[in-house]
Amino acid sequence: MAGAKPGVHALQLKPVSVHEALKKGGKFIKWDEEPNSGPPTLVTLKVDPEGFFLYWTGVSNLEVEILDISTIRDTRTGKFAKQPKEPKVRDVLGFGKENVEGKLVTVVHGSDLVNTSFLNFQAMQENTAKIWTDELFTLATNILSQNASRNTYLFKTDAASGGPLNHSCELGPRAAAHSRSTQHLCNSFIFLQSEGIKPDDFTWEAFQKFLDSLCLRPEIQSIFEESGSKRKPFISLDQLMDFINRRQRDSRLNEVLYPPLKREQVRQIMEKYETNSSQLERDQISLQAFSRYLGGEENGIVPPERLDVIDDMNQPLSHYFINSSHNTYLTVGQLTGLSSVEMYRQVLLTGCRCVELDCWKGRPPDEEPYITHGFTMTTEISFKEVIEAIAESAFKTSPYPVILSFENHVDSFKQQAKMAEYCRTIFGDALLIDPMDKYPLVPGQALPSPQDMMGKILIKNKKRHHHHRPSDTSGSIRRKEHGDQSSPNNGGSAPAPPAEDKTTLYFIILIQRSQLLSNGEEKMAENMIKYSEPRKSLESDDDDDDEPVTELKKPNSDEGTACSEVNATEEMSTLVNYIEPVKFKSFEVATSKRKFYEMSSFVETKGMDTLKNSPIEFVEYNKKQLSRIYPKGTRVDSSNYMPQLFWNAGCQMVALNFQTLDLPMQLNMGVFEYNGGCGYLLKPEFMRRTDKHFDPFTEDTVDGIVANTIKIKVISGQFLTDKKVGVYVEVDIFGLPADTKRKYRTKPSNGNSLDPVWDDETFVFNKVVLPTLASLRIAVFEENGKFIGHRILPVSAVRPGYHYINLKNELNQPLLLPSLLVCTEAQDYIPNEHQEYAEALINPIKHINQLHKRETQLAVLIEDNSEVRRETSPLFSEVRSRQRVRLHTCRLRVLCSPSLAGQAPRELLIFPLFLFFFFFLDIEVHSVEDLRQQKSYLKLLKKQSKELKELRKKHLKKVQAKLTSGKLLRLADRSVSAAVCVQAFQKLKETAHECQAAQLKKLRETCEK
Repeated sequence: MAGAKPGVHALQLKPVSVHEALKKGGKFIKWDEEPNSGPPTLVTLKVDPEGFFLYWTGVSNLEVEILDISTIRDTRTGKFAKQPKEPKVRDVLGFGKENVEGKLVTVVHGSDLVNTSFLNFQAMQENTAKIWTDELFTLATNILSQNASRNTYLFKTDAASGGPLNHSCELGPRAAAHSRSTQHLCNSFIFLQSEGIKPDDFTWEAFQKFLDSLCLRPEIQSIFEESGSKRKPFISLDQLMDFINRRQRDSRLNEVLYPPLKREQVRQIMEKYETNSSQLERDQISLQAFSRYLGGEENGIVPPERLDVIDDMNQPLSHYFINSSHNTYLTVGQLTGLSSVEMYRQVLLTGCRCVELDCWKGRPPDEEPYITHGFTMTTEISFKEVIEAIAESAFKTSPYPVILSFENHVDSFKQQAKMAEYCRTIFGDALLIDPMDKYPLVPGQALPSPQDMMGKILIKNKKRHHHHRPSDTSGSIRRKEHGDQSSPNNGGSAPAPPAEDKTTLYFIILIQRSQLLSNGEEKMAENMIKYSEPRKSLESDDDDDDEPVTELKKPNSDEGTACSEVNATEEMSTLVNYIEPVKFKSFEVATSKRKFYEMSSFVETKGMDTLKNSPIEFVEYNKKQLSRIYPKGTRVDSSNYMPQLFWNAGCQMVALNFQTLDLPMQLNMGVFEYNGGCGYLLKPEFMRRTDKHFDPFTEDTVDGIVANTIKIKVISGQFLTDKKVGVYVEVDIFGLPADTKRKYRTKPSNGNSLDPVWDDETFVFNKVVLPTLASLRIAVFEENGKFIGHRILPVSAVRPGYHYINLKNELNQPLLLPSLLVCTEAQDYIPNEHQEYAEALINPIKHINQLHKRETQLAVLIEDNSEVRRETSPLFSEVRSRQRVRLHTCRLRVLCSPSLAGQAPRELLIFPLFLFFFFFLDIEVHSVEDLRQQKSYLKLLKKQSKELKELRKKHLKKVQAKLTSGKLLRLADRSVSAAVCVQAFQKLKETAHECQAAQLKKLRETCEK
């Protein structure tokens, strides 16, 4: 989505490497507290050599349990691992006798953030538990394995269904559940075993041949013939090199930094995929090897460099999009459901860098602050436990800073001091308290960069300033402030309203949202009013006001009860530095203050109004200061708005409900997958530079940005679902309003979901104004609309050519078998008025041949069709001359047009100079036969012949008198003829030189003009 570092990026991502201890395996005690789980058992835990699966077998039986490592969300040991509660299990594991916390290993897995499962093991040694915890987490979070090639997933399928995991063992329930996604292949393996084929003989090569025969691929055969096979079973090395450099290479790349492949490099590809040595000796590659190349790691739809941390991380914090969460603790809707400490871990593990904490005052006797969604039926969780969870998981997947967005309703000095103390002691040195020396909190000072704040936690909370009136440390902060303020109406004190009245007032929101609630929910809301404990309403902005609260005003149904938040105490204020929330007043005020460490939050409706009314000013504001967008309060079902709307304005923290994996959340997951999944994406350059102004609603090309044209044709699908249903594909682009195109759709396949082939038209996105901010989504659905899988791709990084797209689920986890074969074209956008010129420069030979063809067609209209008359006719000469002038004018316009300079493909702009002069000068080479047909030559030849006859007569008269015999006469005649021929040839030669000199002189004058 953003600008990368200049130059060629050296890939820093490491391939999968399995630790020897994991491959060798180890003894563990597996325990569970679920019903009917049985007592703790001794198992052997292993990981396959490729790092695909975690599997274990019991001592008493040979049943194998398998877990796909790609579904592992987290691994824990020590005090963060799960501990048994049942006394019997604790006795078996040795609790009370020795310190067993360090031996515990917990594996967290699941396909979404809410419904996670836990596998619990106990190692024999603490060191063993530490190794397994670290190495399993490294395998599960390996970015290259999460974006592996098509061949790798097929190899993984072979390992799951017929590989070494189950050659001699029976599959357990978990393994059987896993293999449902490979049902088609499993049935085929069962058939092979019934035919007497041993699993050891069914190698990877045999599996590939079996797969080729199981699923015939006529579309691959068509691509192979297009590459030059001409119905032969092979193509040559030169043909493969031409296919890779012509069809598979991105024309938008610089040829100097990213040169086309050479013969040696193509030869290495052939040696990797071609198994027939005789064909390799002849520099040939077969259809099967060509098919494996299409599914190989060299031919991914996105370059692997884009998955690495490729952005410049030394820019100010305001120059990045930041992956952000709203009401992080919730697991379902905004009204009811469980609040969960685990959600903070799961959200941070996805790469999210900004989480929200809604803090409320604890009740006696503990008076421990807690986190919940105020004035709802959601449960409460401990503030301290949340801080501990954040401290454990904050930097496991990304080293860049984490922002804690506090919504503080704790109106107690004592409890706010306790919150500040928890942050200091639990976070330790990771908590950024004092501003950095290089970045003081003064007007005009830019924010520090993510690189400067690596491993740091920043607090976003309202800050207490010196102009606020101090009060004693007892009682309620809100009540004290209300008692100190003078009423503007009567000049006296304005007492705080009772808690019951405040609660009633807050629940006006529920009435305003009644159209979204069912009858049961409305009754529940009415019952909730009976609670006297003041808690916040359905939605409260934590940044709407930094002034003392003087009176309770009627809450807005979108923003919630912003007035319910209290001011910070001195203890909490000292934790706030570079992210200080203030009430947004206007862009003019923000510009005049120049306090870039101040930020503001906007409910989505307010943010939308601001974007519509002041789009350019909004972008300018976000160049220097942070802004946060959060869902409106009426989204009681925890649905999300489209984050792309606010990314277009440069808003950094676009907060979403992570518990709801709807389309907006899927887009957020897919976009932040890139740049190493670190949670920060550098904004495009013109959204950062102060000398550039950008309108998010523009439909014209942006200054300095080359628009793109994207074409995509869905060719076929592979193993999309195990149901016998029709499937279809949707293709969308999300970006600027001018770039966003929705619901390009293929026709449903006719009940074929195993290997459907589509013959639909190519989907064309003619003009993508801002490709660095646009994302391409390709999703597959059953014909009834049920989601199967999708993939989010950055438009600026999509490779052209034929590629497999491996699908992912809603949480952006890879699916094992479902994939699509597509053909894409990605090139710089060229306006229609320049299309003819661009095509002439891209393929000048074709253009010249087309002009000559037109000349011939025009010459046919002449009455005399004889070859000589047609070539020498004035009409033909005039037509030929006009065509040449038109061609020269076309070339000059293309090369000199300033409007085309920034829009034509880079190949056109670096068109070789010698080729240009060759076609521009259009020097016509004349043969000797052409010269002999010149009028001046014919006239001279005729004159010479006449003179020759006269000389012969005179000479004959003189010689005739002296010669007496006919022999002498014949000899004399021959000698005279020879001399005349020599003289004639000399004059012919001189004439030819004169004609050539005259032509060259005329051409030089033409070139000079």
